[in-house]
Amino acid sequence: MEKEPGMENMENIKGKNILVTGGTGFVGSHLVKALVKKGATVFVPYRSIDPRSYFYTKKLNNKVVLLSCDLKDRDRVFDIVSKYEITYIFHLAAQAIVPTAYENPVETIESNVMGTTYVLEAARRFSHVKGVIAASSDKSYGKSAKPYVETNPLKGDHPYDVSKASTDLIAQAYAKTYNLPIVITRFGNIYGEGDLNFSRIIPGIMKAIINKETLEIRSNGKFIRDYLYVKDVINGYMLLAQHIEKVKGEAFNFGSKETLSVLEVIELMEKILKKEIKYKILNTAKNEIPYQSLDYTKIHNLLGWKPTNSIQTTAKKILKWYYMNNHP
Repeated sequence: MEKEPGMENMENIKGKNILVTGGTGFVGSHLVKALVKKGATVFVPYRSIDPRSYFYTKKLNNKVVLLSCDLKDRDRVFDIVSKYEITYIFHLAAQAIVPTAYENPVETIESNVMGTTYVLEAARRFSHVKGVIAASSDKSYGKSAKPYVETNPLKGDHPYDVSKASTDLIAQAYAKTYNLPIVITRFGNIYGEGDLNFSRIIPGIMKAIINKETLEIRSNGKFIRDYLYVKDVINGYMLLAQHIEKVKGEAFNFGSKETLSVLEVIELMEKILKKEIKYKILNTAKNEIPYQSLDYTKIHNLLGWKPTNSIQTTAKKILKWYYMNNHP
């Protein structure tokens, strides 16, 4: 079996106090699990926790220090970083649902922009912090007909896209202005066990199969995305933390070879799972970008990262997770 880069030597993680914002969410839970396994002491701020979540089903609440905190509370954020002598920060927390951002742009901007600013400000004020890995998004780039490269301008033009482009630029500013060890990640569409946002295509497919219902597709079915398995995402995060001195001040794309339309994902899932997936095209999506794909040459050339999983190799175990955990 091919060794996954980023998981072999984590001496700068073992025994360290690590803050994971968004740690109770889908991707954050997988990251917390990996960090705990590597011997880190993990601190997770939260506003609320879904008892159906991957975080709870893996009993991660018993393996971390949970801290009640709204990241929009600047003093509380600094208190956590300084009181618990945080060494590394993985900043994943965000209002990440595009339709929600359309309906509630103020909360999205406040959470994503000011939440990020307060986390970075805490890192600036507390010199013990050795690294900040900040999650941006492929949506920061806005609309393009070509795969994004890191030198492309950030041109998001709707509330969620703009909020992530802003957090990205703010992270760049803190890195450059204050010489902080910050690295920025831009991922494609992440899928895997534990995603409870059933408006996304892969969780939506699982829900439709389990409940024997018709899958409703908000778009016209032709929007194209990179699909990246969550474990490949976690490997990327761990790799960046491991090499923070080499990557600080930089932004990195993490994409995949699976650049598919919604309808292609459905067709692929039908073949892999040997199940018919009935669907209905609603074509009601707002603010969606027609084509998104990330060129990940930079991170591959520098640190050797590449995706090692695919929909083909993971779909069955993802469906099993939803069955086993009574979702949805």
